[in-house]
Amino acid sequence: MSDLKSRLIAMIRADGPMTVGAYMNVCLHDAKHGYYATRPGLGTDFITAPETSQVFGELLGLWAAHEWGQMGAPDAVTLCEIGPGRGTLMDDALRAAGTVAGFTKAKDLHLIEPSPALQTVLHDRLGDHEPTFMAQLQDLPPDKPLIIIANEWLDCLPARQFVKTGDTWAERVIGIGPDDTLTFGLAADTAPAETAANDEAYEIQVGLETLIDTLKDLFTRLEANGHAARVLLIDYGPANARPGDTLRAYTKGAQVDPLHAPGETDLTVDVDFGRLAALANAAGIAASRPTPQGEFLMRLGAEARLNQLATAAPAQANSLFDGVKTLVDPEQMGARFNAICLSTAGLPPPAGLD
Repeated sequence: MSDLKSRLIAMIRADGPMTVGAYMNVCLHDAKHGYYATRPGLGTDFITAPETSQVFGELLGLWAAHEWGQMGAPDAVTLCEIGPGRGTLMDDALRAAGTVAGFTKAKDLHLIEPSPALQTVLHDRLGDHEPTFMAQLQDLPPDKPLIIIANEWLDCLPARQFVKTGDTWAERVIGIGPDDTLTFGLAADTAPAETAANDEAYEIQVGLETLIDTLKDLFTRLEANGHAARVLLIDYGPANARPGDTLRAYTKGAQVDPLHAPGETDLTVDVDFGRLAALANAAGIAASRPTPQGEFLMRLGAEARLNQLATAAPAQANSLFDGVKTLVDPEQMGARFNAICLSTAGLPPPAGLD
């Protein structure tokens, strides 16, 4: 039995069954044994868009440079990535953004990555850009305009799950089964008032409220100093529907039982983009309409960039085409993923988004 599983069992015995959100938080973010503390599966347990095609990061880099221009091309801008992994996205982004006059000199690179092991990897890859490492979003400085990019970060925010049993609702929890196994059960709790009668199960990502509260505070401090901000978030999840039971676990590219090997598998849930936009608007944060990733990338010039790369390296044209197709095809990542931009007031609409 792993150390983390032993601790989970001890916690449940001491405090009773834990919510799905609490379980996700421990398994993913435990400082010593959590999945993201050790990050064993990056590039093996799951493959993200930046590893699929260089076009993804390049287009986001050009997007960031364009938005810097929309801010008036200030002499200094904080460019931040949340959850940068091994730096593939940011490496591609900075290479492309470097073609925009003045941006490289203006940008002050910040990476939100608490893992010391990954900080070493990122420093080796991006050291020429002198990145500043931070543990959390609220630590970002408010002394200059801000552009944030986060790809496949929202899906790891913890979620509570509720299940309909007859005419009542109960929260799904995790307890102890035979032979010290972890097992799902139900707690007789009242579901939140927003429950719809036609749902059989649904999730609420409690981390979305925390994110919006954090951004509202950060935006307020930036605006007090006369600065603007853009936050681009890309992830999988519906634009206009509430997720049901979407908790999944992956290891070595295969989907496994979420209670299997806690801390050693990647846990994810779908992101409720409609709810995120509503929370942002209610907090006075400008939110673009969630837009399918494929549409977003095509508007940014994915086809033109693919043609440039294929012309320069015709022997790789097929693999380049396959990579971009994976990103934009509605049958693959194109419709499964959505993009949304959260902004301070007074900026023009962000490029590629409604």
